[in-house]
Amino acid sequence: MKIVLLDGYALNQDLDWSGLRNLGECHFYDRAPNDDAKILARIGDADIILTHKTPLTAETIRTAPRIRYVGVMGDGYDVIDTQAASERHIPVTNVPIYATDAVAQFTFALLLEITSHVCLHNRLVHESKWSTSPDFTFWAKKLVEFKGKTLGLIGYGRIAQKVATIAHAFSMKVIFYNHRPKPHDPNISQQVSLDELLKQADIISLHVRQAPETLNMIRRETIEKMRPGTIIINTARGKLINEQDLAEALNNGKIAAAGLDVAQQEPISPDSPLLTAKNCYITPHIAWAPFETRERLLDITVANLKAFLEHHPQNVVNAK
Repeated sequence: MKIVLLDGYALNQDLDWSGLRNLGECHFYDRAPNDDAKILARIGDADIILTHKTPLTAETIRTAPRIRYVGVMGDGYDVIDTQAASERHIPVTNVPIYATDAVAQFTFALLLEITSHVCLHNRLVHESKWSTSPDFTFWAKKLVEFKGKTLGLIGYGRIAQKVATIAHAFSMKVIFYNHRPKPHDPNISQQVSLDELLKQADIISLHVRQAPETLNMIRRETIEKMRPGTIIINTARGKLINEQDLAEALNNGKIAAAGLDVAQQEPISPDSPLLTAKNCYITPHIAWAPFETRERLLDITVANLKAFLEHHPQNVVNAK
């Protein structure tokens, strides 16, 4: 059995891949070409295809001669034409729960940086601003306390629920919008309409999948409904936000700050208006990337493949 990993660089710098190597003849590639024909050539006569972000189009799936299984090394599987896979009776699996704690943690890393400015004040101390200060303390930017603030979560899956629990520990009020009713602990959170969330929230954090109905959900029209000085956090998908509209809102002060771990184009376009927008904190899609989290991702990827080989596939996202 031949296994091809199309784009393992982001994962395989420090992980033990023996669990996967023990399952078949493995061919690992760091990065995949941006060309269907070259991707198809790399797949060759492989039975098992693993991909992190490399797209598998309908044409690629229909043309590759021997594919029996596609494993997405992550939660989102929008890079795969699942309908074409279903037509060939090829199961597509994902890894849905590996990064819940890490992404929730990083959501607050962004939010704490925006509200407490740890990096800024650390730099100022090392630049002798404290040692030369006439006072025992100083702050260069407004500091914000979480207690009593309203956190609005758009989407209420596993990650958002973890964020809600953390926010509750900070004595925040938590409200959420979900496209359908979602069971929740009323002592921690309250479900509201999207319009109500946009009006009430001091901080808005995005936790929905990228889908046609969620593209550009944060745009001029929705930003206008927000409170002046709202903070926006996005650890989900970059295309949920219209970057030009957010940049304008940051520059005119309607939005106080944004903490973004994702961008519309990744790597981020050098022309992105967010790179020059005021109070915009951007990290390179690393919320999922702690060592322990990536190790868990690999372990579940191997478990998914083993389950398929043993004829009881798990985490299948397409109809068979």
